[in-house]
Amino acid sequence: MQNWVALIRAENLRADHGPKYAAIADALRGAIHSGELRPGERLPAQRDLAAQLGVDLTTVTRAYTLVREAGLIEGAGKLGSFVRNDIALPRFGETASDRGMNVPPQPGFNLLPQAIHNGMASLLRAGRHSPILQYQPSLGNIADRAQGAERLAAAGLPSEADQIAITAGAQHALHGLVHSILEPGDRLCCAPFVYPGMIALARRRGLVLTPVNVDDEGLIPDALDAALRGGARAVYLTPTNDNPTCITMGLRRREEIAAVIVTHGATLIEDDAYGQLCRAAHPPCAALIPAQSWYIAGTSKLISPVLRVAHVRAPSAEQNLQFGAALGDSAVMAPPLNVALVSHWLREGLFGALIDGVRAEAVTRHRLVTRHLGGLPYRMQPEGYHLWLDLRDTSGRAPDIDALIGVLGGMGLSAVAGSAFAVEDGASTHMRLSVGGALDHGAIERALRHLRDRLGR
Repeated sequence: MQNWVALIRAENLRADHGPKYAAIADALRGAIHSGELRPGERLPAQRDLAAQLGVDLTTVTRAYTLVREAGLIEGAGKLGSFVRNDIALPRFGETASDRGMNVPPQPGFNLLPQAIHNGMASLLRAGRHSPILQYQPSLGNIADRAQGAERLAAAGLPSEADQIAITAGAQHALHGLVHSILEPGDRLCCAPFVYPGMIALARRRGLVLTPVNVDDEGLIPDALDAALRGGARAVYLTPTNDNPTCITMGLRRREEIAAVIVTHGATLIEDDAYGQLCRAAHPPCAALIPAQSWYIAGTSKLISPVLRVAHVRAPSAEQNLQFGAALGDSAVMAPPLNVALVSHWLREGLFGALIDGVRAEAVTRHRLVTRHLGGLPYRMQPEGYHLWLDLRDTSGRAPDIDALIGVLGGMGLSAVAGSAFAVEDGASTHMRLSVGGALDHGAIERALRHLRDRLGR
């Protein structure tokens, strides 16, 4: 008897573990992902498995259906069910590197793979003479930069092509910025909890991150004013659906923050990773002070991390040239074929359709979170796919966060301790939880129910 079958029997399919068919499906998925069940391997006949487990045939049938719909097994008529032969290929949201990452949810239809297939086929019709198969300038070719300028202008930030740089994702852009506009020892203002990639870059560059107090709308203007008077040179900001806190600044707060930056002649670095997912998004802060702002608009959090493309707007063409030198030193150029694909989607109007698909799925998953975690102390944007949860109980105590993260990770949910985002050392009772990636709704709901039960609320 396979170990995964024995494991189900050991658990006795207890009612408090959820529906029996879901428990069988989870065990089967785990056996496939662990390699216990290999590609092409035949599964037990449904009637035989039902007899071994002491459950109804319909229970096993429902379990097999769930796993088949997840793309892991396939039926072959009277021959039975088999693990798919292509199961060894990585799938969106299921690779080891996704643990701890915030991955966009993909809609139930095949929009993104089809868009990649059709777009690549169209781009490669020119054959071996295609310019996209050659080296590109470090800032990107001028046609793609012009397309990026149109994208940012449509988002409320008027831009010219010579102000645009194309990078291999937002992290590449941030790396270039800390090396081109900041010096070791410079102080950079940010929220108390911030994107870990920026924390790592600041440490390597020898920057001093200066945490600024926040409220429900983000950085407090008076606190930022005090930090800049204290000698800080720049401000790092994610004003829409902040990572990890999910805070979004209103227009009035954006204007107040911009005014403080202007007063001190500081530089704004706006990392707008999630802004385009919000239908009613305010204009970027950079649009209020364009001559003092660097603006980063990636694609990884809007469509998929497979693309590794971001559009960056510099305050001026001259500053952009200096930025290009730093980009060339670190990665030579963004991947030309990916850049060309993004430009193709922008020209054809498919870029927005892809974002619409992710947004719609994010809204659905937000509803699942509301259903299962409603009443708990968390913050989440309606069109986002991560949440910031305070794990303290009424007495102020928090559970073993690392252990909880391990359990949720085993159920497929990406969870990260709040301390990973903390600018200053110290304990945190928060956790960032992502409901993105490739998990189906049933798996998300089971994990959320488990989380609620573990918190005892």
